[in-house]
Amino acid sequence: MSEFHRIKRLPPYVFEQVNAFKAKARAAGADIVDLGMGNPDLATPQHIVDKLVETVGRPRTHRYSASRGIPGLRRAQASYYERRFGVRLDPETQVVATIGSKEGFANMAQAIVAPGDVVLVPNPTYPIHQFGVIMSGGSIRQLPARPDEEFLRAMERAITHSVPKPIAVVLNYPANPTGYSADLDFYAEVIAFARRHELFVLSDIAYAEIYFDDPPPSVLQVRGAMDVAVEFSSVSKTYSMPGWRVGFAVGNERLLAALARVKSYLDYGAFTPVQVAATAALNGPDSVVDEIRQTYRRRRDVLVESFDRAGWPIPRPSATMFAWAPIPDNLRHIGSLEFSKLLVEKADLAVSPGIGFGEDGEGHVRIALVENEQRIRQAARNLRRFLASAEETMHNVVALEASRG
Repeated sequence: MSEFHRIKRLPPYVFEQVNAFKAKARAAGADIVDLGMGNPDLATPQHIVDKLVETVGRPRTHRYSASRGIPGLRRAQASYYERRFGVRLDPETQVVATIGSKEGFANMAQAIVAPGDVVLVPNPTYPIHQFGVIMSGGSIRQLPARPDEEFLRAMERAITHSVPKPIAVVLNYPANPTGYSADLDFYAEVIAFARRHELFVLSDIAYAEIYFDDPPPSVLQVRGAMDVAVEFSSVSKTYSMPGWRVGFAVGNERLLAALARVKSYLDYGAFTPVQVAATAALNGPDSVVDEIRQTYRRRRDVLVESFDRAGWPIPRPSATMFAWAPIPDNLRHIGSLEFSKLLVEKADLAVSPGIGFGEDGEGHVRIALVENEQRIRQAARNLRRFLASAEETMHNVVALEASRG
């Protein structure tokens, strides 16, 4: 029996292969330091949990909620944008609450992408940016991930050579997995280009509050951006609420009306007490966000310094909860997937293979700052032992493959 059409368009999910290796190693008793999935381990701030508990005790909050988000939550997100970015939003028409930013992006693609439509997407990037479009029947044309002149030139080439003409461009800064950040000058160039060529701009800023240098801007700060752009964000990383599944799409009214209509057929919104708690997060003290940010900064510094001493120099990320690490030269030839499996097997360390974020991610792995500093140092000790024996290990692997061949 043939596979379903949309399923056939999706490649194998390479992260599952690493997860299978990880599960097998743990079943055998290994203590795996898991720096693979970007799944925050920090506790959700107590005032947010308290608001959830308080609200869930009211039976009327157990009924169906609002697909677009309860009014108080949408007002809170609009207030956050005005405080943080100086951007004014109408919570009635320019804010939609989503069940996480991933769901919001996927349903936006469902709303605006027709079969055969072309969308410009960075490579490497977070998988939903590509596969939300593909599952909606569209096609992608890839752009370099770094926000620079080459990105802008690649957009020009795409407009010239793509048939049909692209309908949208995806931005993701600070970027998952690379950690690249964009400035307002870059955003201004993209918005001018999009307005000139009638492109929509879909911007993902899920990591806008996990930064270690200057605060990243919003594309909506650019004059005229509201005419063409929608921006996606989330409370998952900002407030350590990944399992709560609350995100937002804000910006262009026409795009958000399309998203809201699709959502109205698919869901009744997140559980109301969760939305009330997320409102408390957005309206609460900034100190909890500062504390979370500083925790990631400390972990980043420990990771970079301890891995460097172990023999694996890693560029210091300026934002996000990830390090984008080139595979050591003597192991690069085996590829990011096999290297990730080898780390599980030989170093009790789990990371995410770069190939899972797009072809241009090959040669790298993504390392998530989701274990405490002690565990990161433990990973570095494991890594030092592994790298010291890597040449011998690779010799044995090659010999084994030759015997099988």
